Amino acid sequence: MSAKSAKSDQDQLTIGQLARAAGVGVETIRYYQRRALLPVPQTSSGFRTYPTALAERIRFIKRAQELGFSLDEIGHLLMLEECNDKSAIRDIAQDRLTQVRSKLADLRQMESMLSQLIHACAAASQQAQCPIIEALAHPSPDN
Repeated sequence: MSAKSAKSDQDQLTIGQLARAAGVGVETIRYYQRRALLPVPQTSSGFRTYPTALAERIRFIKRAQELGFSLDEIGHLLMLEECNDKSAIRDIAQDRLTQVRSKLADLRQMESMLSQLIHACAAASQQAQCPIIEALAHPSPDN
């Protein structure tokens, strides 16, 4: 075997090896292939082999999901990355940031409401209906 062919064999992984290298399950790789986020390689000597570089792409997909990007958005990001369209990538990230900030505002409002209800419950007499149950059973008119 030549040095060149030995190197290319070392740069190739089975699906199980790729899954371990990327920290995901084999079914995750297959799912990403069905979603066209990963290529489906040609069969070589009865086995599909994958370039080691795909592990980095899989880690990117998982990290993007953790940041709240949908798989459709991730596919779009990957396509834009191939075109080196940084402006469009930045726009998508800006949209995600706007959504995150909106969710944070909602969570702060929920935190404030729950804190007030817990305080009201602690201060309520034993005979009165629990303010938490009452508030949840009778939502305010602005909801």
